Amino acid sequence: MHYIGIDIGGTEVKIGLVTEKGTVLHRRQYSVSFDHYQTPILTSVLKAADSFLAESALSTDNLAGIGISATGQIDAVNGIVAGTCGNIPGWTGTPLKQAFQETYHLPATAVNDANCAALAEQWVGRARGISDAVILTIGTGVGGGIIADGKILLGSRGLAGEIGHLPIDCHGSTCTCGNHGCLEQYASMTALVRMAAQHYREKDPLCPAGCPSNGKEIFRLIRDGDRSMQELADRWIHHIACGITGLVHIFNPEAVLIGGGVSAQKELFIDPLREKTRSMVMENFRKDLLIDSAMAGNDAGIIGAVWYLIQTMGP
Repeated sequence: MHYIGIDIGGTEVKIGLVTEKGTVLHRRQYSVSFDHYQTPILTSVLKAADSFLAESALSTDNLAGIGISATGQIDAVNGIVAGTCGNIPGWTGTPLKQAFQETYHLPATAVNDANCAALAEQWVGRARGISDAVILTIGTGVGGGIIADGKILLGSRGLAGEIGHLPIDCHGSTCTCGNHGCLEQYASMTALVRMAAQHYREKDPLCPAGCPSNGKEIFRLIRDGDRSMQELADRWIHHIACGITGLVHIFNPEAVLIGGGVSAQKELFIDPLREKTRSMVMENFRKDLLIDSAMAGNDAGIIGAVWYLIQTMGP
């Protein structure tokens, strides 16, 4: 039996056909911001789903259900977008689960995208066979999911896992959520790029063309021997390690896995992050603790959404 996995981001939606063993047979991507959200995202996603089914020559008669991964605070109990810390107009209140059930007459579930990343690692990734794990996704923001006693930790409304909004400096930078000093403000790729831009502006207020505009450029400079970028990255990694240390002391996981494009930087990111975190975590908590990159990659949202659907449907 096959399932449809849908991963809704702020600019595009990924849709894939997934087997009962977590294999993505094929996938497509569609824009949801093509007209600056004048068309509601839900309308765009439903149209994209229709296109995917038609292009794949799929009938809903041959599908077992639809698992949805979505950006924002997702009320997994009711399948509704409960809120967002971003600037996506009209997204809050979107009834994802209801819309897909009524449109396709199939079982449907909706979960936050970072929780789906954790679920994907549990099903087919590095957390497979592990009962307790923390998964962080580091990109434009910081997301995460907690696997506790073999199950995704969702809380009373399905909103749990907002790791990026764990305060690490109560007098720190203002966050998009309205609070101050959230981990996301110091540990995201956005934060690292901002730190680099500030460094260059201090040398030249016009921020010359050599000012790095993304993480790849920063790590290229580090590989080329740029000591100032190395120092910035060390500070950034320290912030991430602080957040992970708190999570390890709360949840006592067997593994901490890092997702997002930066996780491919093993020598320059994963290895020093592991070393820094292990130096900060209390001795009994770091015993046999695995700290490594996640494995599910770009398909994590699609895969994790389907795994949650399968668990919800039961045998």
